[in-house]
Amino acid sequence: MAIRTFEGMVPQLGERVFVDVSAVVLGDVKLGNDTSVWPMAVIRGDMHRIHIGARCSIQDGSVLHITHAGPYKAEGFPLNLGDEVTVGHQVTLHGCTIGNRVLVGMGTIVLDGAVIEDEVVIGAGSLVPPGKTLASGYLYVGSPVKQVRPLTEKELAFFRYTASNYVKLKDRYLAEGYAR
Repeated sequence: MAIRTFEGMVPQLGERVFVDVSAVVLGDVKLGNDTSVWPMAVIRGDMHRIHIGARCSIQDGSVLHITHAGPYKAEGFPLNLGDEVTVGHQVTLHGCTIGNRVLVGMGTIVLDGAVIEDEVVIGAGSLVPPGKTLASGYLYVGSPVKQVRPLTEKELAFFRYTASNYVKLKDRYLAEGYAR
């Protein structure tokens, strides 16, 4: 079963959400309207909350988790994603905050307490270290990630395009009956 309750915490799904049957969404998780969760993705809100905004796409094999409260961080770190965030294949997001209109490239790792501001592109295979802030309007790449250059107007327009494209695709999957 893709949608799982944990210790009385039931994932909350917005309207027209698609969760592939091979994905797992567990615990204190909220998914915004028109969000899609693709095959083999795991969104595990078991020891803290996860909030994912509207029109987000969590692609195949990605793992989204939190940092629990404890000696490392007294209040822990929830995981928060804004609207129109595209999370590429096999991305790990752990206890971080991601703004609106962000593209997280395939295989990227974003760690505890990192903050990704609005309108950022993180190149494939990048590592965002704990506590790092990525400023709005730039392309970042590398391990550890480094600011490369400002985004072009075409790249800025891509955020809304890719969000709309994944909304249309998940609607096709819903029409075929592939859902939670």
